[in-house]
Amino acid sequence: MARHNRDGHGTDQRGFEYDISYQPDSLRMIKVTRTLPGGRQSTKTLFRNPEPPLRPPGRRVRTRIRSRSQSLDFEVTITDSKRTITRVVVETVVPGSTGEEGRVAFLLSHRTG
Repeated sequence: MARHNRDGHGTDQRGFEYDISYQPDSLRMIKVTRTLPGGRQSTKTLFRNPEPPLRPPGRRVRTRIRSRSQSLDFEVTITDSKRTITRVVVETVVPGSTGEEGRVAFLLSHRTG
């Protein structure tokens, strides 16, 4: 049985803060990719799980990412009975934004076991 969710925090390339709820035995890290002014893309590690896994990941994994200042709030739930998923990409648009600078991609890297 997997352990209860933990809370973490991170800051992206543009200084926006994020609250992260994650399962410590399954999530390894989260990377965020944004388009910067001028059109370049930048990827940054938003969060790295500081806890070593104590048990195999559960069959159902939930991760929530929230940025109050950007009005972003979503939760990803994965059912992976064979524990084979290693990465999930979520691409979103910041509410009220226009153009490529409003697109944000999150790469959730999972531990397998």
